[in-house]
Amino acid sequence: MVNPVEREPIPLTWSSLVRLSAIARAAGRAAMVHYRTEVPVEYKADRSPVTAADHAAHRVILDDLRDWDPRIPIVSEEGTLPTEAEREAWTHFWLVDPLDGTKEFLSANGEFTVNIALIRRGEPVLGVIDAPALGLLYSGGPGIGAWKREGSQDPVRIYSRTTDGASPLVVAESRSHPSEDLETYLTTINVARRVQAGSSLKFCWLAEGKADVYPRFGPTMEWDVAAGDCIYRHSGTDGTRSSPLRYNKPGFRNGSFVLGPG
Repeated sequence: MVNPVEREPIPLTWSSLVRLSAIARAAGRAAMVHYRTEVPVEYKADRSPVTAADHAAHRVILDDLRDWDPRIPIVSEEGTLPTEAEREAWTHFWLVDPLDGTKEFLSANGEFTVNIALIRRGEPVLGVIDAPALGLLYSGGPGIGAWKREGSQDPVRIYSRTTDGASPLVVAESRSHPSEDLETYLTTINVARRVQAGSSLKFCWLAEGKADVYPRFGPTMEWDVAAGDCIYRHSGTDGTRSSPLRYNKPGFRNGSFVLGPG
C-alpha cells in the first residue's frame, strides 16, 4: 500500500464533503440492491455476519476513493487490513465501514449505514454517514459543521445539545449490544429516557440533539465510529465537541467510551 502524501491531500472544504457524500450515497444504493432479498450470509472469524451488500458497497467506495486520490491509503472492514508497520508513517488515510449494522440490514429495520471518514494524524477530519433505507445522510468536518440531509432536500445544519449537569439526560444506546457495564454507568447519571439505535446512527442522534449522551462499553472497531465521531465533534454551536477516540491504533480496536454531554 502506498504512503500518503505529506501535504493536505484532500482539502477540508464543503466541496470535499459533498463529493464524499456522493460516494457514500452511491455505496448505499449498491447495498440497497440486496435489501429485503434472500441474500446469502457468511460469518467472519468473530462471528459477525457479512453479505453481498457489504461487498458491493465496499467495491463502490474503493473505486471512487481511488479515483479521487490514489495516493491515500484506504482501510476498510471488508478489505485486507494493513500491518502496523505499514501504517506507522501514515499521516492521512480513509477509514471505511461499507455496511455498518449488518444485523439491522438482515432484520430489515432500516438502521444500517455506510460510514466513511478521512483520518489525519489520529483524528477524523471529514465524515459521512449514509442511511439509505431511511433516506438520511449526515456529514461533518472542521470549519464546516455538522449537517443532515433528508431525501432530496437541501442539507440542514445540526447541533448537539449542552446540558447544565443536573437536567435528566436522553441516553443513546446500542440495539444489539447491551452490557452490564452500561447498566452500572446509567446508575451514575440522571436518565430521562433511553433510545436504541443500530449502527452509527447513535452518533447522529447525539449530533442533532436527539440524545445527550452515548455511552459504549462493548467492543467497537475504529471503522465503526470514525465517521460518526467526526460529525459529533463538529456539531457544537460554541465550538468543537470533545472526544476520547483516537485512530490508527494497533489492532484498530477501541476501548469503552462516553460521548457527551458537553
